[in-house]
Amino acid sequence: MARRQVPGALAAGHADRDTVTAGRPPVRLDDPRIVQAEYATEDGLRTRASVYEGISGPDVRDLVLAAIGEVRAARVLEVGCGWGELAARVADELAAEVVAIDLSPRMVELARERGVDVRVGDAQELAFEDGEFDCVTANWMLYHVPDLDRALAEFARVLRPGGRLVAATNGLRHLDELWSLVGRNRADEPVRFFAETGEPYLRRHFTRVERRDCESAMTFRDADAVRGYIASSVAHKHLAALVPPFAGPLETTRRNCVFVAEKTV
Repeated sequence: MARRQVPGALAAGHADRDTVTAGRPPVRLDDPRIVQAEYATEDGLRTRASVYEGISGPDVRDLVLAAIGEVRAARVLEVGCGWGELAARVADELAAEVVAIDLSPRMVELARERGVDVRVGDAQELAFEDGEFDCVTANWMLYHVPDLDRALAEFARVLRPGGRLVAATNGLRHLDELWSLVGRNRADEPVRFFAETGEPYLRRHFTRVERRDCESAMTFRDADAVRGYIASSVAHKHLAALVPPFAGPLETTRRNCVFVAEKTV
């Protein structure tokens, strides 16, 4: 069960929030400056992967792999590959030829260390021929793209007829139990490619779209772990100081989805 915050701590957090957020514009996850700073190094990613105690329930990354495997793709393009974990799995477990791109030179360097065929590239301007891939996958990155329609049009262009896009993202209530501690309100933030909002964008570029939801539990051992998680994000690190003290673990709900979109012509 998720830990319930005591009313006094919540009230104190909201009072502090007014001071911490005063004069700050709404967070835009598609702001190129934020994206560049977030992924200039792997530090934030490593911190977020290390501060929680464990995950129970299905792993959405396995659903991504399964969705790619369903089309028996010979050639796969991963856009926004990060440090190359998924690209390496697709190559090893699905025996596909994988090409990957990322905007961050550091992420490209790390992915290359895993043996991934990777280069610096922009989702909005893919340096590939029409119909070159059986599958394109883009995970936890489309909410970072300034011109989402342009990127999706590029994905459709490089897919062969009958090809598939596999795109994982978060729900608007992802880790709600954690973010409620600091009074984060996603209604104040521009949102586009999330579980609840991504389908209309996809339908403008693909003829069939399916949404596959996935929920699991993530546990943080204490308040310090929660603060560390929030502080690791360039976009939200200013909220870390608002986490109130509490004893014991905090169980949160990971709300993700995998969109599967197909190009039939």
